[in-house]
Amino acid sequence: MAVTKATSMPVETQRGTVSKKALWAGYILSFLPIPLLLMSAVMKFLKPSDVVEGFAHLGWPSELALALGILELTCVVLYIIPRTAVLGAILLTGYLGGAIATHVRIGEPFVVQAILGAVLWLGLYLRDTRIRTLIPLRRP
Repeated sequence: MAVTKATSMPVETQRGTVSKKALWAGYILSFLPIPLLLMSAVMKFLKPSDVVEGFAHLGWPSELALALGILELTCVVLYIIPRTAVLGAILLTGYLGGAIATHVRIGEPFVVQAILGAVLWLGLYLRDTRIRTLIPLRRP
């Protein structure tokens, strides 16, 4: 059982202080991006003609599709596992940041990628008090 330095309470007990509404909202928000990211990873594995054309449009060689698919899938799996969800969110933030940079470079909108990143973190924020401690949105 992990112990935090600030309160010496088990992490599981601290998570228990989250209201049921916030916990459920956090899990729902955390789940929303997962199907989109999984579909994106699977499409990179299958490499249909649309994906190959999309890579060319974005200026990326289609040979990178497999590596990016593996990277994306790994990040999503880490995000799904509760013990590694924060690491998964950090890695997905970097991955989505790369997607945003790619779209900015060619002058395309990047709203979807930015929203996915925000929803990932909002879901974690609502269900995990450790994130609330790190990022206090209001004074105690």
